[in-house]
Amino acid sequence: MRTVGIIVEYNPLHNGHVYHFQQSRIVSEADAVVAVMSGHFLQRGEPALVNKWARAEMALRMGADLVIELPVAYSSQPAEWFAYGAVSALHASGVVDCLCFGSESGDIGWLTRLAEELADEPGGLQELLKGRLKQGENYPAAYAQAVQDYLLKEKPEYRDGSVDWQSMAQPNNTLGLHYLIALRRLASRIEPLTIRRTKAGYHDVQASDAHIASATAIRRILLEQGELQAASPYLPPYTLHILQREWAAGRAPVDWEKLRTPLFQAILSRTPEELAALAEVTEGLENRMYRALAEMTGPWSVRDFIEQCKTRRYTQTKLQRAMTRVLLGHRKQWLTRDILARGVPYLRVLGFSNKGQKLLKRMKREASVPVITNVGRNEHPLMQLDIRATGIYALAYREYSARDALRDYYEPPICLDPEA
Repeated sequence: MRTVGIIVEYNPLHNGHVYHFQQSRIVSEADAVVAVMSGHFLQRGEPALVNKWARAEMALRMGADLVIELPVAYSSQPAEWFAYGAVSALHASGVVDCLCFGSESGDIGWLTRLAEELADEPGGLQELLKGRLKQGENYPAAYAQAVQDYLLKEKPEYRDGSVDWQSMAQPNNTLGLHYLIALRRLASRIEPLTIRRTKAGYHDVQASDAHIASATAIRRILLEQGELQAASPYLPPYTLHILQREWAAGRAPVDWEKLRTPLFQAILSRTPEELAALAEVTEGLENRMYRALAEMTGPWSVRDFIEQCKTRRYTQTKLQRAMTRVLLGHRKQWLTRDILARGVPYLRVLGFSNKGQKLLKRMKREASVPVITNVGRNEHPLMQLDIRATGIYALAYREYSARDALRDYYEPPICLDPEA
């Protein structure tokens, strides 16, 4: 059974994701699809609109055969570690033959060439990257420029015009490059493939097509207009149905404003020194957070808090990732480079199809890390972070219950036949 891996967030799953899914199966000639999906907190430091079980169900109804959770230790990281964690999960599964990702360029050649140069992580590159990030550039732009500056200086052959330096800064190209770097660092046999992202850009906040819009634009419609039907042209019917169910149950929509009280409590209950011990809180950000709270007037909102904290150095995405770590209480020593470089220590299964059940049996034999279908039997420190993340995420629900807070212990993997 030839199997393609995809790396997703599905926040929420929309028609553009369906296109990527279908094209991935076509270009890979795969019989089955394994999706590595972020849990409750996402790569840009945001809580997911709906919980991980609802989004796993969306994936299965679309046709995915096996959905594996990307641990929160990796899911709210910059591109390098987000990509490494997700690729390490596909690699560790032992059942994935190829990885297909979307990119703005649709050309894997020059991305592969760069990955070969950058897999060994040149020290000079890291210094250039840190310098640009301190100047307030977002990660894709800072990384692209640092790579260009480094290679044009150290490798004159890169002046031949073969690398599309401008499009390298586009977010999916940057993420794709890090997928390729991760494959090389893991010495993985997984074959990389890419398809061109169409119609909607990653950060587009407005829908510009009748049927395709970015997840950013769709979330804006859902959160600002508060009307599910307004987003329906951009969503497959099963996504709309699941969203309606989660809305009605009071489990959605979730955003930072719904977690305002626990976030501010997490800040105010710690001293600046205690905040500085948390992951992503760097370069004096702990002091900036306290000053921002003191300068806010009127009712506190997370949006106003972010605006008060923002500088060229502290971009919105960096702030949101730091807020995630503060909310969840993740200490720096829990998420060191040495720990993250080991790759995912387990494969948590969120759901599977009938075909995926057969793939799951094979994965249990061939995976290089434990395959988890019953969380109660696993006490790995990173798994405990996932369990705690579920409990804190559930604080955003209309009615908080112990069962929602401890759902990881109660909820078995979803078994779903999309054709039934």
